[in-house]
Amino acid sequence: MSTSGRKPGRLVADKRYSKAASTGAKPSKKKPASRKPKRKPTRRRNPIVAFILGIFRFFWRLIWRVTVFATLVVALILGTAVYMQRAALPDLSALLDGRARGSVTMLDRDGRVFALRGDQFGGVVSATSVSPHLKNAVVATEDKRFYGHFGISPRGVASAVRINLSEGRGPLSGHGGSTITQQTAKLLCLGVEFDPTQWDSEQDYVADCRRSSMGRKIKEAIFALAMETKYSKDEILSIYLNRAYMGGGAYGAEAAAQRYFGKPASALNPSEAAMIAGLLTAPTRLAPTANLKRSHDRAATVLRLMNDQGLLDDKNTTFYQQNPAQLSKGSKSLGGGYFADWVMRSGPEFFTRDTTEDVEIRTTLDPRIQQATADAVNQVFETKVRKGSKAQVAVVVMSADGAVRAMVGGRDTDASGLFNRATQAVRQTGSAFKPFVYATALELGYGPLDAVTDEPYCLDIPGSGRWCPENYTRNYKGRVTLVDALKQSLNIPAVKVSEAVGRPLVMRVARDFGIPRDLKDTPSLALGASEATLLEMTGAYAGILNGGSSVTPYGLVELSLRGDDTPLMGAGGGIGERVIQTKAAQELVWMMEKVVTEGTGRRALLADGRPAAGKTGTSQEARDAWFVGFTADYVTGVWMGYDDNTPLSGVTGGGLPTEIWNEVMTRVHEGMPIKPLPARAPQPVAPPAPAAPQPRNQPEDVIKDVAEDVLQQVLRDIFNGN
Repeated sequence: MSTSGRKPGRLVADKRYSKAASTGAKPSKKKPASRKPKRKPTRRRNPIVAFILGIFRFFWRLIWRVTVFATLVVALILGTAVYMQRAALPDLSALLDGRARGSVTMLDRDGRVFALRGDQFGGVVSATSVSPHLKNAVVATEDKRFYGHFGISPRGVASAVRINLSEGRGPLSGHGGSTITQQTAKLLCLGVEFDPTQWDSEQDYVADCRRSSMGRKIKEAIFALAMETKYSKDEILSIYLNRAYMGGGAYGAEAAAQRYFGKPASALNPSEAAMIAGLLTAPTRLAPTANLKRSHDRAATVLRLMNDQGLLDDKNTTFYQQNPAQLSKGSKSLGGGYFADWVMRSGPEFFTRDTTEDVEIRTTLDPRIQQATADAVNQVFETKVRKGSKAQVAVVVMSADGAVRAMVGGRDTDASGLFNRATQAVRQTGSAFKPFVYATALELGYGPLDAVTDEPYCLDIPGSGRWCPENYTRNYKGRVTLVDALKQSLNIPAVKVSEAVGRPLVMRVARDFGIPRDLKDTPSLALGASEATLLEMTGAYAGILNGGSSVTPYGLVELSLRGDDTPLMGAGGGIGERVIQTKAAQELVWMMEKVVTEGTGRRALLADGRPAAGKTGTSQEARDAWFVGFTADYVTGVWMGYDDNTPLSGVTGGGLPTEIWNEVMTRVHEGMPIKPLPARAPQPVAPPAPAAPQPRNQPEDVIKDVAEDVLQQVLRDIFNGN
């Protein structure tokens, strides 16, 4: 087969090549297609497992969404609560003085402060005006992250919960983990002010503010957050420094600095600042006036904390730990003791115990006499009372007008807030009551030299039977004068005189002199069966010294608001109405002087020869021992006994009480001129001169003789009991 000159036919299809190739164009380079890796064959999942995992993923997404939603809702609620609480917060100035009560400052007779009561507040301070050492000490002790947190410290709360649980307490019991901001919220009682109509007492209000419950903690957190948004850190710290209680009745840093160191809060050195900051955890227990060593130990810990946090260098830390803060000279005496407690109770309640104002009271207290009295009591108990004795003592020193100059209400002579035996113990007076019996007789015209027979004597008492008093010595003196009966403290003559002049008159004289208790209208009245306080007895004897006028003991001279020159009230006591005539009072003073110079009170004789008068007293079974006496300048009463009425062992009024009286009066009168007592000695009765016989023919003479005989017989019946 021939081709006839033609090209041979194509051996492949035309579409084998591209159009470009067929037209003679240069073919484009084409990247080779990448080869995909071969897929490994997947294992088919167990349908049960897949179902369970699906359910888990569903609930996880649900929980996550609910949590996010709940968080947003809680944040919204919290933000709203904080915003509303912030709007309710007052200006800073209204929060700096948060005392529920005012303060009472007492001045002695020389105008010096000797006692503080109520809620003391030294004045407003700020975090920038106080000593930087105090600021650092408070932050180091109470909240070292104070300037870094937002009012709540989650780390602190978690740590506190862990410690509480590890110590076997509830998570909210014990350590609180509270920041300074939260503590300030508590001090503000979360904005709830004290309302007397809503609370039984201020203590109940404070206790409610300090409650620890979950609901309370939430409210506290909201309040703290609100404070952080309204006030700066230094403003919050300022509120805290002004409102915190720091022991000794002091509220705020300024009051504490003045109370303990006699200086402003801006002048505190590191050891003083550490002591005040250390009080914040337990102000009553750690107060330096209560236990100085305990306070020093706590201050050393605060100094170490300051050093650990870089707020005090090593050199100063060591120096101030080795040289702890010392209290000011007057800080220990600022308790005021029993005298200040008595003034607080005797003054008007709305200006003393329940005052809402800052009050200043000028008093009658003489600090020299108070110290002399305390020293005398301490010396006698240290040298003359057997060790281990629980016997108590009370002493009152006053002027003749009733102005109380010193008061000791127990063995702890400088104590405050304790039972005051000088004003609160109502005890049987024993023979110390007898001067009021003889005062009645002298007022009725009898004389100190009139006679009475000391002999066995009995009375029939309706409803009680026969009563026969006895003398302490159980013997009889026969015919004795009134002055002898008093100086030897004879019981039978005292009862006879009381019965002769009339018990109602004796009770009236005693009441008018200042013994207000219910006096027992029985023959034993003359022997002191009735009761009185030492203050009442001392005041009654002051009435004898001042010439026979009643006396109301007093300690308050003037009461005024601090900063106000006009007194709101003056003295509530002093000399009152006359009880017996001056002549009778002076004769009684003469009789009572014989008690000291010749009778049962001889231990009261003063070494410098200063005239003194008084009367001993011992109640039934020696449960009470008294000596109340006076010089021309002061009246002093002394009582000894047991609080539970246990009889004294070997102690009578003429023993230890008289020795204490002597020691007190010796110290009190040191350096004072000797003055005579206002005494009047009776004129001796001279026997009548024999008269010439006169005719008795006149009826007037016979009548006169008969009248004289009758009068003499009456007097014999009165004083001889025949």
